[in-house]
Amino acid sequence: MVPSFAAFQLLLLIGFLSSGSESLRFDLQSGHTKCISEDIKQNAMTVGKYHVVNPNEAQPLTDDRKLVVRVTSTTGNTFHYSDKVESGQFAFVAGEGGDFMTCFWVPDHKPQVTLTVDFDWRTGVAAKQWSSVAKKGDVEAMEFEMQKLFETANSIQEEMYYLREREEEMQDLNASTNTKMARLSFLSLFVCLSVAGLQIWHLKTFFHKKKLI
Repeated sequence: MVPSFAAFQLLLLIGFLSSGSESLRFDLQSGHTKCISEDIKQNAMTVGKYHVVNPNEAQPLTDDRKLVVRVTSTTGNTFHYSDKVESGQFAFVAGEGGDFMTCFWVPDHKPQVTLTVDFDWRTGVAAKQWSSVAKKGDVEAMEFEMQKLFETANSIQEEMYYLREREEEMQDLNASTNTKMARLSFLSLFVCLSVAGLQIWHLKTFFHKKKLI
């Protein structure tokens, strides 16, 4: 049986939600900054963990291998800040929607050093620590799976409402842009016709003065 379009959208959305986590490793030189953005909807949970990889496990990290970390929203509000740390974590419920930015900065140092940073950022369903919810002996496996499905269904519904709102905003923006472009086109046409009329009037006046016509 060929799946319906609605079923296809549902599967696509589930895949989108399951990808709401970002785990990566990157290098960062002293005196430089690296920022990572994540689109988070309003009232969604987000958690992040980060640490500097120690190249020599037998020795503690020196001060020149410490990070400054800041998490900010689109409007510039700070949700997390750590100064000169080798590891840390943050967790909060976004009071506003939009692109959130996590920036890592290493203070300038001579000679220059390069840090390797592990960063794990999860949002939505992926941010919930299911292992801590399902304590051994507290709930049965089936009840735990049902709870996961229930939370996933709620997240899908909220995401669909969010996407619908974004679509309406884009439609309003397109309509407004089309209206402005139409007005600009009429204004340009009016200016062109006015200039052409002035040029014709000027030429006729000039020819009359020269008695050419």
